[in-house]
Amino acid sequence: MPPIETLLPFLGIALLLSLAPGPDNIFVLLQSAMHGTRAGLTVVLGLCTGLLVHTAVVAVGLAALLAASAVAFTILKVAGALYLVYLAWQAFRAPVGQVGTPGHAARPVRNMYLRGVVMNLTNPKVVIFFLAFLPQFVNPQQGHVAVQLMVLGFVFIVATLLVFGSIAWFSGVFGRVLMRSARVQRAVNWFAGTVFLALAGRLVLSQR
Repeated sequence: MPPIETLLPFLGIALLLSLAPGPDNIFVLLQSAMHGTRAGLTVVLGLCTGLLVHTAVVAVGLAALLAASAVAFTILKVAGALYLVYLAWQAFRAPVGQVGTPGHAARPVRNMYLRGVVMNLTNPKVVIFFLAFLPQFVNPQQGHVAVQLMVLGFVFIVATLLVFGSIAWFSGVFGRVLMRSARVQRAVNWFAGTVFLALAGRLVLSQR
């Protein structure tokens, strides 16, 4: 297990990285504003589940194969882009109505959780980032490199929960107030759809 002298700086860096604007925290912000705090927090849990999978993949060494395979990288990023286009389509056609009315029904929790999982797992940049980032804090002399990687991944997930959970809570609170207006709901839906399309384009154009 990494010593506390390693874990504390790693936690600080992980918190800063989680605060940096990116597809995942933008996704949490939009979903929370559109569907409420509970939906946003559920998305966060889904995203963190994806991070857990990425950590395990790095720990067992499979990430190196993905990083070396242009075909695997392309398949993953195209799948992720298509999923973002699907989310954009859903946002554009989302019903508009007062919060709490049938026209603005809450998304099932399971659906929001799966959105988070798929969003994270279909972004090949995440696993490649973990492959480059986590080993820098591993000391082979401490033994059990795979265990050290899993511990570091868990700490990164804790940082993500703290930051993304805060984003979900604030976005949900303010979104609930703003979304009482049908005009604001429509604007948020179109903004969300546009952002999803932009993220899809960015992912398709991304390189390893």
